[in-house]
Amino acid sequence: MNIYVSNLSFNVQDEDLKDFFAPYGEVTSAKVITDRETGRSRGFGFVEMADEAASKKAIAELDGATVENRTISVSVAKPKEDRPSRGSSRGGFNNGNSYNKNRY
Repeated sequence: MNIYVSNLSFNVQDEDLKDFFAPYGEVTSAKVITDRETGRSRGFGFVEMADEAASKKAIAELDGATVENRTISVSVAKPKEDRPSRGSSRGGFNNGNSYNKNRY
């Protein structure tokens, strides 16, 4: 099961995140999400656990827990929604509806 963890301290690393969940069962992956440009933590991450029952127990017991003086939120991760790419034809600057199209 994929688990979403938010309000993490910016000091928490992948290994720390894994260690928080390890007492509940096998952690197959733990990843703190970082800013692409600065490499700094964005304050949230994802944990993947092999056993669904262990995942549910971890969620129930860790949601609202205090880690490094911050109250973390833990929940089942929602699937990533499909977002249009930046080059889509939804709008933007070069979408064919230019401001000056019929002006001259």
